[in-house]
Amino acid sequence: MAQIQLNNEQQAMLDGKQGVAKQMGMRLLLDMAAAANATELLPIKSAHLSGVSPLSGGLGLRLFLKKLAEDPKATMAIPTTLNSAGCDEAQFEEMRIVAPDFLEHNHEIVELYTQIGVRPTQSCIPYEWEGVVVDGVAAWAESNAICFGNSYTGLITNRESGLSALACALTGYIPAYGLLQEENRKPNIAVIVTAKLEDPTDFSILGDWIGMQRTPSWKMPYGPIPAIKGIPADITHDQKKALSAAAANYGSPMVYIDSMGERPPADFQAKLIFDDKALAQRYEELEAKTAVSLITIGCPQASVSEIRAVAELLKDKKVANGPVAPGEAPPVWVFTSAANKAIAEKTGIAKIITDSGALLLENTCPEVVPYDRSWVKHILTNSMKAEHYIKSGLNGIPTSVMRLADCMALATGDWKIEDTAVPTMTKKKKASKVTNSSPLTSETTLSENSTDFISNGQGLPSQSDFEVIGEAFVTDTPITLLGFVNRETAVIEEPTHPADGQSMAGKIAIFPKGSGSTVAPYVLLELFYRGNAPIAIVNTEIDQQSAPACSLEGIPYAYGFDQDIIGNIQNGEKVKLSRKNGVVSIEKTK
Repeated sequence: MAQIQLNNEQQAMLDGKQGVAKQMGMRLLLDMAAAANATELLPIKSAHLSGVSPLSGGLGLRLFLKKLAEDPKATMAIPTTLNSAGCDEAQFEEMRIVAPDFLEHNHEIVELYTQIGVRPTQSCIPYEWEGVVVDGVAAWAESNAICFGNSYTGLITNRESGLSALACALTGYIPAYGLLQEENRKPNIAVIVTAKLEDPTDFSILGDWIGMQRTPSWKMPYGPIPAIKGIPADITHDQKKALSAAAANYGSPMVYIDSMGERPPADFQAKLIFDDKALAQRYEELEAKTAVSLITIGCPQASVSEIRAVAELLKDKKVANGPVAPGEAPPVWVFTSAANKAIAEKTGIAKIITDSGALLLENTCPEVVPYDRSWVKHILTNSMKAEHYIKSGLNGIPTSVMRLADCMALATGDWKIEDTAVPTMTKKKKASKVTNSSPLTSETTLSENSTDFISNGQGLPSQSDFEVIGEAFVTDTPITLLGFVNRETAVIEEPTHPADGQSMAGKIAIFPKGSGSTVAPYVLLELFYRGNAPIAIVNTEIDQQSAPACSLEGIPYAYGFDQDIIGNIQNGEKVKLSRKNGVVSIEKTK
């Protein structure tokens, strides 16, 4: 492993002379640096932290922040902003949230972050905030903000998890690896767009569609980076935002639009064509065909121009301001940042929305709200990011997607679902169930079940020697921890995942890496605090989601083995993961 020469400030943090929080942060940075063979720590200009809502961060987040805030020296080293919270506290009653103690937990989380020096912006769109640096090396968590910043601004950031971004913010440094190095910012997927894209939702569908094409054969350690041909250079801010936010659903840290200028030479692993048929098919699959309970707009949080577009569609109209009977026009919730809401109020467009009966919410986002399932049974949105997470285990609510004008037409009663014949829906092939004696793979070929397999890999420098023996949980498909892993039982809850219905609790979890939201480490922390975490985690490559939680809580972790561990270890087999004198190995046992 590469060695980093620490300066006096960094060494003092590592030695605990600046408090246990900064010591924790520096240890985590050095773990991540060693895993990536980084040889230096770079100073950063800004940080953005994810993990705010009690719904997404959960018990793991609250307990961890309490531990951090006990250190009087815990403070941010650089300007740091905060992601969307779980509710608009000023309109909590209007949101009809019934989750026990949710308002208190939400307030507690924001207060704890504020106590340690985080700017409580409570926004997933820091790139729209005045005074936020969107240039140079940074440590951002929040998948849409990472993708937008890397794609359209001068920002240079890895796809940090909430925990790794916090470690960077505490110390003011980041390991020089990954997307901070120019050679890793090359596009790896060619996307040719022949479809006519106009509405921001068209772009949202494209971004999500790209990620849906993923296969286990793609070897993309920093996620899919598409180079898109066929999109004009003059697309709007809202179209850019919709595209990058949805692309981030499947781990994309940035996108290139060929018409916008030069890009690095590509190393394409796939070529995709998105035509009018593909766009129409997705709209057909996503269209609302049954009664809608609620319409949510603003995921990511709505820009001023998006708020204005809603206002134009609702001007002189009325919408429901509360739960409705099935089949009646549903209420509308518009989510935005405090900064954009203030502008909307000054310009009068906020009043148009609220006069219609719609809610204009700040500080929160559709995907992190715990909806009251007694009346919210089907959500309609114009965002594939919202659709991706609302239907996940976070809320598990069926979610449809239509263009903004269509969403508002349904809300105002100008269009009814029964007005249009129900299209023939293209049914997806359901993932086949697997048993504990079969590998959890998306391929049908199996490797030989050898009993003498052994392979050597790498571990985290902060971890000492260990030996763990247990049942292997094996899948060749990345795992989306947030929303698709039950945070109490560790059961995979993603119908299209080959491991759907299987639990990682108490097992040695072997999988390529995590995908999806940057809040994922807090799911692993909660499983650990509840006693239902994997007893060890093994990745084929270093994972920004798994490794930070393992580093902080001492969960045995390994990666980068010299043989194909997924191909040679079957799900359900007994294995031993050990570390001795810095050498990590995994082997089958009888």
